[in-house]
Amino acid sequence: MTAPTDSEQDQAGHPRAGPRHAAPPGEALATAPTAAALEEVLTAAFAPVALEVVDDSHLHAGHAGAREGRHFTVRIRSARFTGLSRVARHRLVYDALAVWMPRGIHALAIDAQAP
Repeated sequence: MTAPTDSEQDQAGHPRAGPRHAAPPGEALATAPTAAALEEVLTAAFAPVALEVVDDSHLHAGHAGAREGRHFTVRIRSARFTGLSRVARHRLVYDALAVWMPRGIHALAIDAQAP
């Protein structure tokens, strides 16, 4: 196994969360993402000690963005976030979910913490 290149590492030198354009495991990209699908991807990417993904879409019914995709809140606690700034932690989460962003996530609220 070769070491990750700089483009495959985050700012702290950790391997990036996962491939940016690979299909999420067990999910067809033709469908909108579900909280369970996001949990599966985040669990694989971060091995979190705590994870909660909430679909908040019902709170935005009638909102213009509701037609563009789903609204989620992610609360995640993982050792991968140790020593990283809030921005770096959020980037890792966005990297892990990148395949879903243009395919059905309109809004993503993130609370990413180290244990």
